[in-house]
Amino acid sequence: MRFKTRLGPKAMATVSTDQSRPMWQSQGLRICYALSVLMLMIIAAVVLTTPAAMARTYTAMVIDAETGDVLHEYRPDHKVYPASLTKIMTLYMLFDALESGKVSLSSRMNVSKRAWGQAPSKLGLQPGETISVKDAILALVTKSANDIAVVVAEHLGGTEIKFAQMMTAKARQIGMKNTTFRNASGLPNRGQLTTARDMIRLAVSLRKDYGNYYHYFSTQKFSYGKRTYGNHNNLLASYYGTDGIKTGYINASGFNLVASVNRNGHRLIGVVFGGRTARSRDDQMKKLLDQAYLDLKKGGEIIAPRPRISPDGKILPADTQLLMAKQNNANEAEQPGRIDTETVVARLSPETGGWGIQVGAFSDQRRAQEAVLTAARTAPDVLRLTRAAVEQQTNGSGIVYRARLLGFGGEQEARSACAALRKEKVACIPVNAGGAG
Repeated sequence: MRFKTRLGPKAMATVSTDQSRPMWQSQGLRICYALSVLMLMIIAAVVLTTPAAMARTYTAMVIDAETGDVLHEYRPDHKVYPASLTKIMTLYMLFDALESGKVSLSSRMNVSKRAWGQAPSKLGLQPGETISVKDAILALVTKSANDIAVVVAEHLGGTEIKFAQMMTAKARQIGMKNTTFRNASGLPNRGQLTTARDMIRLAVSLRKDYGNYYHYFSTQKFSYGKRTYGNHNNLLASYYGTDGIKTGYINASGFNLVASVNRNGHRLIGVVFGGRTARSRDDQMKKLLDQAYLDLKKGGEIIAPRPRISPDGKILPADTQLLMAKQNNANEAEQPGRIDTETVVARLSPETGGWGIQVGAFSDQRRAQEAVLTAARTAPDVLRLTRAAVEQQTNGSGIVYRARLLGFGGEQEARSACAALRKEKVACIPVNAGGAG
């Protein structure tokens, strides 16, 4: 067969060579070549799919803590990196030492050079310094301090490696069959893996075995030295009933969270792994918990919220006081967090004095409630220890509902809160709650 196409010398040589081979041999070479390329691609995919890539996967689980019933699960047994959720087990071991008398809350633990050298997040204590067991607990719960995790590990286990072995042994003892610990902090280690189901088991066991210490997980702020650290668990201030327990993040795992929520004595425990951001992780957890509570509702009634009280007597967070108490109209939306027309926020007795902020005055009570809710959600960090109140007052033109958040420490604190809200385009004025306002 001859081609009339004009070709250069090299091309002619190639054609001549190809034509000198039998047709079946040329096709066979092409097939072998294609198969070789395919195999190389498969091998490359396997090599490039590192443990980190395999572990950074979304998984989730929600259970009824009282019955153990699984209310939601998605790949609950897929192995992932725990990140700082590891510190839940570190705290479990520390609570065990407290319970057995090996340490007390006032016991001092030494900071080694190795602990000092840990990557952030950390308190930054210097080698040779000491920290009390109580402060160590609070530093792990709020700041998620990696240096303090090593301090605890070395105090209880001698070395962090030995302590990690103790952690793994304890994990097996409480039924965490697919978890292996390599360190006390959750910093990256390819061999440190867990699952959503195992983390649920850990959270349940911790409350069951060491419930006397569980309250530490609801700590919102921790002061040490000249600095104050906030808790990374945003649900404490933004989702009604949350009382623990821990967040975690490394690049290989994404954003993780174990949350415990108690509404009217009905506790749910949820786990989310692999969030792309802290906010998306939190939103997903809220969505799963909302759905779980809706699935558990009976007789068309939403579980009625009761404001959680902080140690200093303030209600927190403000927006949770506005959750609907009952579904009176089957046609109205039934999502927790929505305002029901029958909800009366004024049932919470208004303060008799002190400073607050006012975010509006309305002739309609529902609009006043929504204004308080909007403000609370706009600046949860600023308003987390305040108290919501819709105060009904009568003037010459009729009834006015004043939407307020009360309980600030003074005028300056109230003005600062208003400044933060105004930056978010929310109208606000500071008021003396004891006066006419």
